[in-house]
Amino acid sequence: QVQLVESGGGMVQSGGSLRLSCAASERTFSHKAMGWFRQAPGKEREFVAAISDIGGSTHYADSVKGRLTISRDNAKNAVYLQMNTLKPEDTAVYYCVIANGPVARTYQPRDVLYWGQGTQVTVSS
Repeated sequence: QVQLVESGGGMVQSGGSLRLSCAASERTFSHKAMGWFRQAPGKEREFVAAISDIGGSTHYADSVKGRLTISRDNAKNAVYLQMNTLKPEDTAVYYCVIANGPVARTYQPRDVLYWGQGTQVTVSS
């Protein structure tokens, strides 16, 4: 069973930055896209960003374009999310995922093979 462990969440003021990291327990995702979802209180889990299997392409939700950047390092079994110019509406639990395909596109929760346990990001105004 693959385990994904996120780190880097925390509390930051509006306009600040955070960098999330996610480490996989084994190298089983080299041909799969990886990504991030988030879930705010009282809302459904939503797609944030995805990166293709070898990292050649990325795809973002409209709400985060230009502010969040996804990257991956297959040699380290890791994926990252650099979050800049954070807004209070970015407050959510962020989940690292391995998707069921190789391309960077908008994924739905049903497309996810593995989920991390989540890390809280709180942006104060």
